[in-house]
Amino acid sequence: MRSTNTTINPQLSRVISETGHTDLIVVTDAGLPIPTGAERVDLAYRPGAPAFFDVLDTVLAELVVGGAIVAAEVEEHSPHVLLALRERLDPLGVEITLVPHVEFKKLTHTARAFVRSGEFTPYANIILQAGVAY
Repeated sequence: MRSTNTTINPQLSRVISETGHTDLIVVTDAGLPIPTGAERVDLAYRPGAPAFFDVLDTVLAELVVGGAIVAAEVEEHSPHVLLALRERLDPLGVEITLVPHVEFKKLTHTARAFVRSGEFTPYANIILQAGVAY
């Protein structure tokens, strides 16, 4: 058993460990379409659980992040989500780029993996671009 307080999910741990500089990982709500054939780490077990931010915080604890992309519609439909994202990423020096949701979904097709939460809040999705630790 791992002695860390981060992920104990073996698939999620492997995906993060195999992620290289500039790879994209998408942390999603329960409804974002995941392209056929993409690696899916599905952590959802009931509506709302696990929460998007619980999943995101676990990923952020282990992944070096160089950039982030969010659907611009979050500003109007779920402004509290954007605020919470900024509270987490600003201290890390990670800028959030806002793009239209249609473009966001297109960008997800280049992702290395998707980590799905059980979140039911609109636009609670983020594309994380891996950085480097040096």
